[in-house]
Amino acid sequence: MSDKLYPNIINGEYLPAASGKTLALTNPATGDALGAIPLSSAEDIDKAVTAARAALNGKWGRMTASQRTKILFKAAELINARAKEIAELEARNMGKPMMHVMGEVKQAVEDFEYFAGAASKIEGRVPPVHPVFFGYTLKEPVGVVGAITPWNYPIMLESWKVAPALAAGCSLVLKPSEIAPCSANILVEILHDAGCPEGTVNLVHGLGESAGAALVKHRGVNKISFTGGTDTGRVIMKECANDMKRVMLELGGKSPAIVCEDANLNDAVLSSVFTIFYGAGQSCDARSRVYVHEKLYDAFVEKFVAATKTLVVGDPLDKNTHIGSLAHASRLPVMLKFVEAAKQGGGKILCGGEQLKGGLYDKGTFFAPTVIVDLPEDNLCVQEEIFGPIVVIGKFANDDEALAKANGVKYGLCATLYTESMPRAQKFIRGLHSGIVTVNTPATALPGLPFGGYKQSGVGREMAMETLDTYLETKTVLSGVTGKPINPFGLTLS
Repeated sequence: MSDKLYPNIINGEYLPAASGKTLALTNPATGDALGAIPLSSAEDIDKAVTAARAALNGKWGRMTASQRTKILFKAAELINARAKEIAELEARNMGKPMMHVMGEVKQAVEDFEYFAGAASKIEGRVPPVHPVFFGYTLKEPVGVVGAITPWNYPIMLESWKVAPALAAGCSLVLKPSEIAPCSANILVEILHDAGCPEGTVNLVHGLGESAGAALVKHRGVNKISFTGGTDTGRVIMKECANDMKRVMLELGGKSPAIVCEDANLNDAVLSSVFTIFYGAGQSCDARSRVYVHEKLYDAFVEKFVAATKTLVVGDPLDKNTHIGSLAHASRLPVMLKFVEAAKQGGGKILCGGEQLKGGLYDKGTFFAPTVIVDLPEDNLCVQEEIFGPIVVIGKFANDDEALAKANGVKYGLCATLYTESMPRAQKFIRGLHSGIVTVNTPATALPGLPFGGYKQSGVGREMAMETLDTYLETKTVLSGVTGKPINPFGLTLS
């Protein structure tokens, strides 16, 4: 049994929770103990926010943009140097294949490099105004940021929030998911080693309903940046309205892939297999609905199922593994609930649909990659985010029907289109109610391109210059140029 504690880091100090309580962590693929985190409360959050405010008013707040740039570039360098260590820790913490996690750690490096360069590009404007005035704008940090991150891409999504906040000059309190929190400790250590003054980035572990809720409610926090489920995001948005906190929400998805009749069939199959089963489907942009033109449908389904059956589900540390375990045992009954809903709705399970058993599988939380067909559009599996290795494949007769089905859910994060016709691609790009549209590629998230969604998929964009502006306030400055105050009423005083 591991007795390692991943402590809170507040004002540069390594601390337990004020209550002394801890939460045990388990490797979801093996059942082995990983250690524990503090179960923090409002008292710990208050201490962290106080430290962040002091840093903002102190050494960190006095740093120039060029100094912040150097710190962020150094952080990128240090993350890269410890990439293998971070990736192995995350693979053990959440059950994702290490080769996949390595790619996510490398993107974290790119995120810090991108925003390191952006820190010195923060500029106001001097708009033309009446000649008796001089007006300009300043960009200033929004203040203390509460960053709440999920378990499916730990260090990558932490970087999506921490890097732009620091580039803008904000200070932070980071609350990672209690399911996969370990790499957050390495990230905060790296930021201190890179030159962040104490209190600039504070780490508080704990549950969402206690530590997370306390962070959202704290009056000393100026902005909440949250990635997670839509239901939780809705609660956070309502709470932030009480004191008008700025809020960024990257929420759920039920993203479609659309395979047109002129698509390259084999390419569309292999790409679509990746877009749903990468990370065991535990991704907000997983293309969990695939709509195929009726002329290609039968061939596509046959090839898709055949490809799915070749996927290796196993040890996350084995380089041959395609799919690891689910991130937590609590996900298993959720998967079974959706499979049952599909059966009740008349769907056919072409492969998977069950927890894997025997050998290695008995030690962890493994679920078979699952393919379902013949479901009506109002079925739970079609409408709701599953967040697991389950895909629904349907058919369409024409472009308009494909668009109607693709847009027929409450989410609008991502959509992928397979076609060799650029005019058709343009029609779909304009017609899809989605924050991200990809054409003939499974990729969705690259630094410099805004990531975020329409409808109930969230508010705001991450990973781009548009992101930086959400961590800044705009101040308008106006002065007269005559050398003395203007007297509009024309009054005189004796």
